[in-house]
Amino acid sequence: MGFLSNIIKPASQPMSKEDVIHTYIQDFESSKTRKDMLTGEKYYKNENDINQRKLYKYVNESKVEDTERPNNKLSHSFAKLLVDEKVNYLLGKSPIIAADDTKFQEKLIEILDDEFDDTIQEIGIESSNKGIAWLQPYIDEEGNLKFEKHDSEKIIPVWKESSHKTLEAIIRVYYVETYEGKERKDVKKVEYWTKEDVTYYTYFNGSMIPDVEAPGEGEPIGHFKINSGAEYRGWGRVPFIPFKNNTRELNDLTYFKSLIDDYDKNTSDTSNVLDDIARFVYILKNYGGTDLGEFLNDLKLYKAIKVDTDGGVDKLSPDIEIDAVEKHLDRIKKDVYIIGQGVDRETDKCGNSPSGIALQFLYSALDLKCDQMERKFKKAFKYIFWFIAEYFKIINQGTYDSKKAKVTFVRSMIINETDTITNIRNSKGIVSDKTLLEHHPYVGDVDEEENRKKEERKNSLEPDLDFGNRNSGSEVDEE
Repeated sequence: MGFLSNIIKPASQPMSKEDVIHTYIQDFESSKTRKDMLTGEKYYKNENDINQRKLYKYVNESKVEDTERPNNKLSHSFAKLLVDEKVNYLLGKSPIIAADDTKFQEKLIEILDDEFDDTIQEIGIESSNKGIAWLQPYIDEEGNLKFEKHDSEKIIPVWKESSHKTLEAIIRVYYVETYEGKERKDVKKVEYWTKEDVTYYTYFNGSMIPDVEAPGEGEPIGHFKINSGAEYRGWGRVPFIPFKNNTRELNDLTYFKSLIDDYDKNTSDTSNVLDDIARFVYILKNYGGTDLGEFLNDLKLYKAIKVDTDGGVDKLSPDIEIDAVEKHLDRIKKDVYIIGQGVDRETDKCGNSPSGIALQFLYSALDLKCDQMERKFKKAFKYIFWFIAEYFKIINQGTYDSKKAKVTFVRSMIINETDTITNIRNSKGIVSDKTLLEHHPYVGDVDEEENRKKEERKNSLEPDLDFGNRNSGSEVDEE
C-alpha cells in the first residue's frame, strides 16, 4: 500500500485504503493551497474580488444592499499581464533540446515538437497561477507517447518527503457528466496512481467505491498496454511530472494580490464619486415653483428655473482629491511591478533608447523570477527525458541514457542591437564563431546560417561565368 502503510495505525477498526484516500481528498479540497490555486486562476481571467463587491445602506437600522448608488467595478488584469510577461519571456521561444547521442537527440526533437511547445507554455501559465503544474506522460491506443496537462486543483500529490522531492502516489479527482434518463448528474471520479499501477474509484451516495465500469473493473491495473494490448505494464515511476513555480510552490499572485485589490477599489471608488457628481443635492431658497417635480422638470427642459426675490439655488456635490488619488494609484501601480518582479516600461530611468546595460537593469527583477521557474522546469525536463528513453526501451527502439540529454531555455529579452553587434565584433577570436552566431540578433537558426556562409565562400571561389555581356578578345580603345 506504499504511503498508506505509514498512515494506518493499529486500531480496533483500521482505516481502509479507500478511507485514507477519501481523507486526503477532503483535506485537499478544503485547503488554503487549493483555494489559492482557484484564486490565481480567477485573477488571471480578470475575475478580481472587486467584481463581487456590494454597497450597503441602513434602512430602519437594518443593513441592506444599496442598489441605487453607483457601484462601478473596475477590474485590472495586472495578474495576466505579469504572468504572460514571465511565461513569454522564458518560454516564448522553443527550448533547445540536446543530447550526447545524436540519434537520441533526433528522437527527442521529434517527440517534443511544436505542439509540445504550446503545452509547455500552458504549463508555465498553470504553474504561475497555481504554484505547481502537472504533466502526465502516457501511451495512447496507437502506441504513441503523448503528454497531457492536468488542472492542478484536481491533482493531489503524495510525497515521500516533506521537501516534496519524490512522488509516492498521485490522487486525481474530477467530475464526469452523466445522464440518468433526462436528468443530468455530475459524478465524482477518483484515480489513484502509483509507480506500478492505477486504481479507479467513483462516488456513490457520498461514499468512494471501486469503479467497476473503468479499466481494471475496480482492481489495480497497469499504466499502459503492451504486446498488442494483451498485457498491462507500469512505468516503474509515478507517471506525473511536477512543474513547480518556485521552491515554496506558491503562485505569483500571492505576493501582489492586496495591491491589485487596492488599485481596483480606489479606481472604482473614484469612478463612483465622478458618477455622483451628476447627482447634485440642490438647496432651494425662495423657489417660485410649486413642488420639487416642477423644479427638476424646468431644470431639465430649460436649463433654468425661476425664483422669488432674494431666492437662489445652491448645490452640494462630493469632493474628490484628484491629485491625491492619482499619486496613490501611481504608487500602487509601481509597487505591483516591483513586488511582482515585472518590467515597468513606463519608467523614465532608461530613456527612449536604452543601452544594453540599461535594458539588463530593466529586466533584472524578471530575470530573477524566471531563474526560479527555469531551475524547477529543468528538473521536470529530466523526468520527461527519462519517460521518453523508457518509452523507446519499451517499444524496442533502442536504449538511451536520459541523463545525457539537456534543455536550454532561450529568453526573449529586448536588446540594443547596436551594442550587441559591437560586443560580438569585439569578441572575435576570443570565443568560437558558432557562439558569436548564437548571440547575433539577426541569426535565428545557427546551422542554417553556417550553411549559407559555406555556400557564399564556395561561390566566391568559382570563376565568373560569361553570358555574352562582355567583349571577347582584345580590348579596342575607341576615340
